[in-house]
Amino acid sequence: MSSSAQRASRWKLRVLNIYPPYLGAGVRVRNLGTTPLSFAVEMKLRWWNRNYFGTHFGGSLYALCDPFYCLILIEALGPRQYVVWDKAAAIRFRRPGRGRVRAHFAIPPERIAAIRAEADRDGVAEPLFEVAVTDDAGEVIALVEKRLHVRRRDAAS
Repeated sequence: MSSSAQRASRWKLRVLNIYPPYLGAGVRVRNLGTTPLSFAVEMKLRWWNRNYFGTHFGGSLYALCDPFYCLILIEALGPRQYVVWDKAAAIRFRRPGRGRVRAHFAIPPERIAAIRAEADRDGVAEPLFEVAVTDDAGEVIALVEKRLHVRRRDAAS
């Protein structure tokens, strides 16, 4: 990665970490990987993000996972050429979250190429992604599905 790309990545990391909804929920973006195609995100259990039962608030667990697949795709496809929106999401809680929870987001280049080809060919693509939220022991505490809407900017809306 070039030094200007590294500076841009560090800047994006800082911006994400001070984004008010993340700051308020205690979400931390820990690294961007070596390309804009991956994020590692974590959240400690704090008094302000715990629920009545003393475990992670479900809304905070979802917030931990909200924008990352969308951000990865818009960076990979190009914000001037493509529109990428969240279309739908679902979260399935498997067990209570305690302590620090983590999620890792990545889209392989081959999948990005397939999404681009589908959007170019059909006018729209609606890929589905799934991410596991894990605890310190590596146990899955929640599964989050995200469906995105991808289309070329020059396509009719």
